[in-house]
Amino acid sequence: MIIHLASDHAGFEHKEAVKEYLIAQGLEVIDHGAVMFDGRDDYPDFIAPAAQAVGLSGGPEMNTDVGIIFGASGQGEAMVANRVPGVRAAVYYGGPTEILTLSRAHNNANLLSIGAMFVTVEEAIAAISIWSEIPFSNDERDIRRLSKFN
Repeated sequence: MIIHLASDHAGFEHKEAVKEYLIAQGLEVIDHGAVMFDGRDDYPDFIAPAAQAVGLSGGPEMNTDVGIIFGASGQGEAMVANRVPGVRAAVYYGGPTEILTLSRAHNNANLLSIGAMFVTVEEAIAAISIWSEIPFSNDERDIRRLSKFN
C-alpha cells in the first residue's frame, strides 16, 4: 500500500510533519506537493494528482492505496478528490473521532481530507492512526450502498 499525500499552502506544514511521521513508521509515501510553501498556490493542482493516483490503485475492492490531503478546512480538497472515479474522500477537521471510524467501516473511505486550520499536527497524526486501522465492514448493506456510486 502506498499513501499519497498532497496539500496547498494552508496544509503544507501538516503534510510535511505527517510525511515525516509516516516514513518513520516504515510506510511508503508519495508526496504530490506542494513541495515548498507558496502562499499563492491552488489546492486542485496538488489534490487532483493525489486523488487520481488513489482512484487508479485498484478500486474499492482492492483498496491498495490511500490518500491523505490537507487544506485550510479540508472541504474544497475533498470536493476535488471526490470528482475522481474510485475515490471516496472523507473530511476531518476535529471533533468526535467516530466520524473517522464510520468513514472507513461504512463508506470504505480511501482518502482522508484534513482541515489543518482546525487540528494540530498531533491531532492529525492521531486521526490518521485511527482512520488507517479501521477495516471496511464488508456488510451486505454497505457493499450494496457503495455499489450505487462506484
